[in-house]
Amino acid sequence: MEDKVVLITGGNAGIGRETAIALAKQGAQVVIACRNMEKGSAALVDIKQKAKSEKVDLLECDLSKFEDVRNLAKTFKSRYKRLDVLLNNAGLIVSEHALTKDEYEMQIGVNHLAHFLLTLSLLDLIRQSAPARIVSVASKAHYDGRISFDRFKGRPKKYSGLKSYAQSKLANVLFTRALAKRLEGTAVTVNCLHPGVVRTQIGNKSGWFVSMMWSLIKPFMISAEKGARTSVYLASSPEAAQFTGKYFDEKQQVKEPSPQALDDDLAEQLWAYSEQATGTQFLS
Repeated sequence: MEDKVVLITGGNAGIGRETAIALAKQGAQVVIACRNMEKGSAALVDIKQKAKSEKVDLLECDLSKFEDVRNLAKTFKSRYKRLDVLLNNAGLIVSEHALTKDEYEMQIGVNHLAHFLLTLSLLDLIRQSAPARIVSVASKAHYDGRISFDRFKGRPKKYSGLKSYAQSKLANVLFTRALAKRLEGTAVTVNCLHPGVVRTQIGNKSGWFVSMMWSLIKPFMISAEKGARTSVYLASSPEAAQFTGKYFDEKQQVKEPSPQALDDDLAEQLWAYSEQATGTQFLS
């Protein structure tokens, strides 16, 4: 990874931070993007110390605001002339219905639409840097996911945070497959992964019930360092360069995603919706 440039969303905590440390140790120039700059600055110091590297940078971005995502892409391009690995790592779980600044359901907005917009906004730079890689942290929760476009906006009478989370993770896998198809033959690979059930703070910020359940099962979860292994593998391993459009499990193995995730028509419907929602489009 020497001289490679890596951008990681949510690189200030959990899996993202451990991924940043591992890739910085390998010699990469790592850029972490996060919403809270105070926490990001503390993470920056920690990553540099643990990786024994000064090649770590911090950029601000609130993924619940499309304007912030566009600004992140613009700022990144002004500072860096290449992007070898984009790691769409950030994600959230919420138990109560909430909307993003652009009035999309929070989980589909942050976990999918924001990363769709960021990826397409940086795609010209990624393609110029080829061979390059795009890696998205999905989840095995996608097996329970169903895409309901009518729930992407508005305020439903009944809301299930877990169902909405599963929907957003299914969107991650569908996006991966659709983008890989569009980039076939360009030396840019696109893959996604389930990191395992990881001991992070994601579930402790999700309302009292999810937070309580998360705390109860935490002792049985794997560490963030172990949870980062598949992200690091897909971002840096020479072996991983042969794969594109694939879904990996926490053991760094290709795994068959859900039947919904393999639905090409659904993937194209989601793509069209995402382009319209974010005001961006794929340029071949």
